[in-house]
Amino acid sequence: MIHILAIDQGTTSSRAIVFDTKLNPVASAQKEFPQHFPASGWVEHDALDLWVSVAGVARAAVEKAGLHAADIAAIGITNQRETTLLWDRKTGQPLHRAIVWQDRRTAALCDRLKAEGHEPMISARTGLLLDPYFSGTKLKWLLDNVDGARARAQAGELAFGTVDSWLIWNLTGGKRHVTDATNAARTLLYNIAENRWDDEICALLGIPMALLPEVRDCAGDFGMTRADLFGREIPILGVAGDQQAATVGQACFAPGMMKSTYGTGCFALLNTGVDMVPSSNRLLTTIAYRLNGRTTYALEGSIFIAGAVVQWLRDGLKIIRDAAETQPLAEAADPSQELLLVPAFTGLGAPYWRPECRGAIFGLTRNSGPAEFARAALESVGFQTRDLLEAMRADWPAAAEGVLRVDGGMVASDWTMQFLADILGAPVDRPRVTETTALGAGYLAGLAAGLCPDPDSFAQDWALERRFLPEMAQERRQHRYARWQKAVQATIAAAAP
Repeated sequence: MIHILAIDQGTTSSRAIVFDTKLNPVASAQKEFPQHFPASGWVEHDALDLWVSVAGVARAAVEKAGLHAADIAAIGITNQRETTLLWDRKTGQPLHRAIVWQDRRTAALCDRLKAEGHEPMISARTGLLLDPYFSGTKLKWLLDNVDGARARAQAGELAFGTVDSWLIWNLTGGKRHVTDATNAARTLLYNIAENRWDDEICALLGIPMALLPEVRDCAGDFGMTRADLFGREIPILGVAGDQQAATVGQACFAPGMMKSTYGTGCFALLNTGVDMVPSSNRLLTTIAYRLNGRTTYALEGSIFIAGAVVQWLRDGLKIIRDAAETQPLAEAADPSQELLLVPAFTGLGAPYWRPECRGAIFGLTRNSGPAEFARAALESVGFQTRDLLEAMRADWPAAAEGVLRVDGGMVASDWTMQFLADILGAPVDRPRVTETTALGAGYLAGLAAGLCPDPDSFAQDWALERRFLPEMAQERRQHRYARWQKAVQATIAAAAP
């Protein structure tokens, strides 16, 4: 029995899924881990929590499938992107907690670099904006604030990595310090046009090149696991950042295809093929995937808070006990109230990029209660997605008539997906397999192992579970979206000094 093990290391939990060679899920395991918030706008993970949780769920998934290590032909890894780690090359011990992609501690540094005029050069080479979201300024912060880190980095004693590199280092017993092109593309340090680390940007940020991992295609040799982890060595053959893995899992291989993933945040990617399309609307130009040395590019819009807004209803306001309660609450909300929630808890992402903003609620009345809050929370995801698609259509008109393929935990809500179709005025397709992030990682590993078909054949097997068609009248759609835009501008104005 030959199978593929996909590791999906996310922002709030680690998961592993065992797939058969037709990429049907056989068994899975998942484990949440603590979030650390040491200061306002700061978000950290214990690096060892990431590793221990991944090792645990990987072994548990294989065991639940009734398999042995000899039955696993390959491992694929997908991961939360931009999260930044620094560790000792000899001991493998992290020097600091991982600084999570949501963390905003380097906002002042980014503002200074912008003021000095560096953003156009950085954007032209990396496709990214100067924002605390990306790894480069987080790594600079670690080198500047951890005692002795800079001197040790210059001496070649330390290693930097995004989560994939950290996991591969541990899986291989420190034998491989590697990453893939999609994760490298999110560091602010990688020239995506020339597919290399950019020495000028590294020098600007004071980052020694010796810290950086080797960059590889998404499907290929990333090393062998330690024999003691599973009972035998297993090759790691596929790696991609979570949103790129979801793009692969959604079979968005043709230029013009779009997908949006709803996890902790929301991330929409538009395949632009071999064209590296610069954005005039503050989207990101990024690498969708790199196979056989050939790079496919994408436009990406990133929303920091999507599923996390439901966690806020549960853990912050304590008005629900489970995410599933949001749909009946939204359905029961007073239709005469139009609460608008701008969930800028850690700043506004694309297309605004305002890290100083914080969340705001508009339209409260004495009758506003849990039902109205739940509806506003779910609708905020649709409004933010429309922000992204409006920007994508402006940057690349070929995207104007596209269908949006969706995946992630939130897409299980029919109410949320119908509102998404309504506010976009476009069809929304939910696939039969909604865990497309792990599916993409599994496919990449299977492709490198010779177990899975080429991308075109894989795309033919993509299966639709349900298509949501817009039902909202155009006038109503435009009215609702115009009010959202006013709420966002008021939120930005409130954050002004």
